[in-house]
Amino acid sequence: MCLFAILALVSSSLSNARSLQKVPVDPAGMLAAGASLGQKLQEGSDSGDFAGLYPDYRWISQTNEVGTNGLFQVEFAVYKRSGERSVQSHMCILLYRPDSPRNPLH
Repeated sequence: MCLFAILALVSSSLSNARSLQKVPVDPAGMLAAGASLGQKLQEGSDSGDFAGLYPDYRWISQTNEVGTNGLFQVEFAVYKRSGERSVQSHMCILLYRPDSPRNPLH
């Protein structure tokens, strides 16, 4: 009976340890969430890094107006600084921002 109690305790401890593991967050998703909170968008590109959150990664974004009504397409790509230059995470979203400055060529 003592053996079964110990096995139950070990099983419970392993289950609790699994529940405490961090779930990885998608860096491109974090950028998209931040862009969706902003009020105005402007056509062009931007780049940066994640400071302490993801120290080995950098990101670039490209924003284009895809309609004359304030519809913008924002594309995010996340790269690892060292090693390969391949895209680690990629996301493309559409945002409606009618108050954003218009491109006169559209």
